[in-house]
Amino acid sequence: MPRTRSLAWAELKIGLVSLFALAMAGLLIFLLSGEGGFFWQRYGIKTVFENVAGLKAGAPVRLAGVEIGSVKEVQFTGDRVEVLMEVSKKDAPRITSSSVASLGSVSLLGESAVDITASSQGTPIPEWGYVHSGPAAGSLSDVATKASAGIDNLSALLQDVRNGKGTVGRLFAEDTLHNELDAFLVSAERVVRDLNNANGSIGRLTKDPTMARALEGSLQNLEAVTARIRSGEGSLGKLLNDDAMAKNLTSLTANLDSVTGRMKNGEGTVGKLFTEKELYDRLNSMSDRFDKVAASLQQKEGTAGLLLNDKAMYEKLNATIDEARSLITAIKADPKKYLNIKVSLF
Repeated sequence: MPRTRSLAWAELKIGLVSLFALAMAGLLIFLLSGEGGFFWQRYGIKTVFENVAGLKAGAPVRLAGVEIGSVKEVQFTGDRVEVLMEVSKKDAPRITSSSVASLGSVSLLGESAVDITASSQGTPIPEWGYVHSGPAAGSLSDVATKASAGIDNLSALLQDVRNGKGTVGRLFAEDTLHNELDAFLVSAERVVRDLNNANGSIGRLTKDPTMARALEGSLQNLEAVTARIRSGEGSLGKLLNDDAMAKNLTSLTANLDSVTGRMKNGEGTVGKLFTEKELYDRLNSMSDRFDKVAASLQQKEGTAGLLLNDKAMYEKLNATIDEARSLITAIKADPKKYLNIKVSLF
């Protein structure tokens, strides 16, 4: 009987040691498996993707590249795919409403993972709350989407070119633009040929030393003139450098401003002419009278009109004046003949 008790106690010790070893092995495996700690140290979150690209349960969940949990379940929600994840509670403050979940890869073999951007600028995600999803920057899907959009734009551009839209399209589709471009190239070739020809002005300038020296002399003369102007020589130089001349010019402009101001204010005859309606009306009436007198003279009205327009009357008046002049000359020569004065008292 005592031997039976000894064997039972030995078996119990072996069993306890085996259980302890199994528990330690399970704990070690659990800690090395990246599950994010014990169940009380984890909390669940969700996200939704259009396409999970082969994501499976057990795939790692990373926050800013650091593994903090794993995917627990992948299931459909309508036409989209819902991903349930368990992550470490200590990282909860870094997963907020500003964070974005995207699909990443663990290795070059294409094993999928869930990447979450860390952001403390937002509201923390509650237990089993949803994290916004979006494409990963630089991911294959993002690159494929951008490449597809670029191909679509390139196809539209080629279609526009084929339809003759734009300058390049017109160049390919219309003969007119091609002919104009061909004519432009011919003209450019002609210009180059003229430049190479030493008989032209530009050709002589590039190849004839005499022409180049003449141009250089002209530039030197221009430089000398500008130097004289800068030194204050001549009228233009004094205008630019002499303060007295500048003051005189300023004074002249000031006087001109004063005169125009007086004219604007109605001072003086010219000012009154610009501002007073009565003087303007008088001058206008006087000009009308002169117009009437000139018209009457042209129409042979009155003595002056007849004198200006009637040649016979002009000749008679001229003959009368000649006879009066002859009479005056005769009287001066012999006054007694014409001036016989007789005085009688009774």
